Amino acid sequence: MLLSVLSWLFVGLLLLAVIVVSGLALATWRIAAKAERLVPAHGKFIEIDGNRIHYVEEGEGRPIVFLHGLGAQLHHFRHTLFGRFGPGYRLIALDRPGSGHSLRASGATGRLPEQAQLVRRFIEELGLEQPLVVGHSLGGAIALTLAVEHPETISGIALLAPLTHLETRVRQSFDLLYVRSRLVRSVMAYTVAIPASLKYAEPTMKFIFAPQAVADDYMIGGGGWLGLRPAHYHATSTDVVAVEQDLDRIAQRYGEIAMPAGILFGTADCVIGIADHGEPMRDRIKGLDFEAVDGLGHMPQFAEPERVTAFVKRIAERAFAVRSLSGADRA
Repeated sequence: MLLSVLSWLFVGLLLLAVIVVSGLALATWRIAAKAERLVPAHGKFIEIDGNRIHYVEEGEGRPIVFLHGLGAQLHHFRHTLFGRFGPGYRLIALDRPGSGHSLRASGATGRLPEQAQLVRRFIEELGLEQPLVVGHSLGGAIALTLAVEHPETISGIALLAPLTHLETRVRQSFDLLYVRSRLVRSVMAYTVAIPASLKYAEPTMKFIFAPQAVADDYMIGGGGWLGLRPAHYHATSTDVVAVEQDLDRIAQRYGEIAMPAGILFGTADCVIGIADHGEPMRDRIKGLDFEAVDGLGHMPQFAEPERVTAFVKRIAERAFAVRSLSGADRA
C-alpha cells in the first residue's frame, strides 16, 4: 500500500514538473516571438567562420566599427550615435556572435581572442582599411584584445566605459548569468531565464543606466527586447564565463598598444567602476586620451550622445591622421 502511494506521488510530482517546464518553455517562446516582431533585423548578414553576423552601415568615408557590450546589440550605437556624425564617415555596427540577430558558430567559446579574431575577419570581409574601433563595456575588452593581437588591422580604439581588468565585483554583478555548465545554460535559456529576465527587466535596466534614467525608447529603439530570447541569454552567459579566461593575460600587454587610443568613462558608473577599469589605464597606453565625465553612468551613448560622438570623432581624427602619415611613409 505504502509503495503504491509513493509511486503515485512520484508520478504526480513528475507530471507537475513537466507542466511547469512546458509552461516556462511556452512563455519563453512567446516572449522571444514578441521580441523579434518588435525589433526585426535592420541590416545585412555575412557568414564568417560558421558565425552568421548581422550588421548595419551608414555613410561613406573613413570607417568606424562599433562593438557593443555584454547582453547588448548594435542598436546601442545605431539608435544613439549614427545620425550625429555627419558626412565623411562610414559607420558599421555589428551584433556580436549570439547577440541581437547574429548567430554564434557551434562550438564557439566566446573567449576574447576568438571574438577579436572574428572582428578582424569581419573587417577583412568588408574590405575596411584599418578602421577605428569603438568598444563599449565588454566590447572595450574585445577592442583592446584586437589592438594587442591584431594591431595591423585597425588604426585606433575609442573605448566607452570599457572592461579592462578582471575583477570579482564585476562578475558578482552578473551572478545570474555566470553558469559554467553548457548544458545547464542551455536548459535555463529555454525555460526559466527569459521569463525571469522579463520579470526583473526594470530593476536590471535601472542598475545598468544608473544614475541616469533608463532611456524612454530603450526596449524598442535601443533594441532592449532582443535580450529576451534564448540564444541571446545563452551567448551572454557564455561571454560572462569566457572573459575571465583571457582578460588578465591581455591586460598584461596593454603597454604594447602604440596606436591612437581614447577612453571615456563616467565617474558614477555603477557597473564597471572608473577606479578599477579607467584610472589604471592612464599609465598603461602611451598617449592615451582619457576623458572622465562627472556624474555619468555606464551608458554614455544614451545619456550624452553628443559628447560621445565628439569623443569618437576626436580619436578618429588622430587615428586616420597617423594612418595617412604611415601610408605616405610607405609610399
